[in-house]
Amino acid sequence: MLVLRSLLFNVLFYANLSIWLVFIALPSLLLPKRALLAIAVAWAHSSLWLMKVVAGTDYEVTGRENIPATGGMIVAAKHQSFWETFVLVTIFRDPVFILKRELTWIPLFGWCLMKLRMIPVDRGGKARALAQVTRRAKTELRDKGRQLLIFPEGTRRPPGAPPAYKFGVAHIYGELGLPCVPVGLNSGLYWPRRKFLRRPGTIRLEILPPIASGLDKAAFHAELQERIETSSDRLLAVGRAELAARGLDPMANTADRLRQQG
Repeated sequence: MLVLRSLLFNVLFYANLSIWLVFIALPSLLLPKRALLAIAVAWAHSSLWLMKVVAGTDYEVTGRENIPATGGMIVAAKHQSFWETFVLVTIFRDPVFILKRELTWIPLFGWCLMKLRMIPVDRGGKARALAQVTRRAKTELRDKGRQLLIFPEGTRRPPGAPPAYKFGVAHIYGELGLPCVPVGLNSGLYWPRRKFLRRPGTIRLEILPPIASGLDKAAFHAELQERIETSSDRLLAVGRAELAARGLDPMANTADRLRQQG
């Protein structure tokens, strides 16, 4: 049943995405950015509804009161699956992502990203790319009051994997002089990376109190990692207990192997 529901969800998810892109988002490229953003939010909600109905996977967001009411900010989130890339769009009022520039080359989808003024980055450019991203971020956050959504580890990490935080987020934090809102989650238990399985249960995402501007970059980097990892580890334990009760804990076999090896 898990395999069949996962397969059905994946088929419907990508079919739904294609329909929204071709029949709704494409015509909206002629409209103002805010109209396309509203469409992106509506698509995200439709995907969440599909996930709940077809895969049996709901979600819960706590800590919304920790989001500053006004002004630009950095939002630094744990990254375990594709799920958070669209859920965060439903939470923050005018988000902007830093993303691989190759994504902007995809027909329709890439055009939408550029219309939404997302920030593409050449991962091979290193220092020059970071400088370009910082300049764009200053414009979008300081001048327009947007929220920069960034994954400090740079790529998806499986649940329980050792943290691998890049220093780029600390550089941006130091250059922008804006608060940073950390986000913990356990999405990888339910929507694992590079797998088609979608496990039933409740994905949990926690918005933590903001880290004020003005910290030393190294101190900020350590504080950010500690907050996100502490939150994500706690949510991971809750999710594992939920899945274990259904006999679906994806980390059980890994833990058993480690104990045997020890």
